[in-house]
Amino acid sequence: QVQLVESGGGLVQAGGSLRLSCAASGSIFRINAMAWYRQAPGKQRELVAATSSGGTTNYADSVKGRFTISRDNGKNTVYLQMNSLKPEDTAVYLCNAGVATVTTIGPIRGDYWGQGTQVTVSS
Repeated sequence: QVQLVESGGGLVQAGGSLRLSCAASGSIFRINAMAWYRQAPGKQRELVAATSSGGTTNYADSVKGRFTISRDNGKNTVYLQMNSLKPEDTAVYLCNAGVATVTTIGPIRGDYWGQGTQVTVSS
C-alpha cells in the first residue's frame, strides 16, 4: 500500500503565501504523475496543478502565475508553492499520485489520495 501525507496548510491573509508538501511512502516501485486538487465547500473537486515524472507541469487557469508545482523524486515528495493567495483559494487541498507498487506478481498501478490539508485565505 501507499500513503500520501500532506502538510503545510493553514490560515493566511490575502496576498500571502503558503507551501504545501505531500510525501509518499510504502511499497513504491515508481511514481508517475503527481497532482494537487482542491475542494471548497459546496463545490466540485478541481485540479489545481499536476506534474509528470519527467517534470512537465500544467495548471488551472485560476492559479497560473501564482502557484508553482514541483517534485523531488528522491524524496517521493511533491510541493505546491502558493503565492498571492486570494480568498477564493480557500479549500481543502488534496494530493494525488499515480503509483506503481511492488507486488509478488510485479508492479501494479494504482491511484492514491492524501487526506487533505485545509487552506484558508482571509480577506
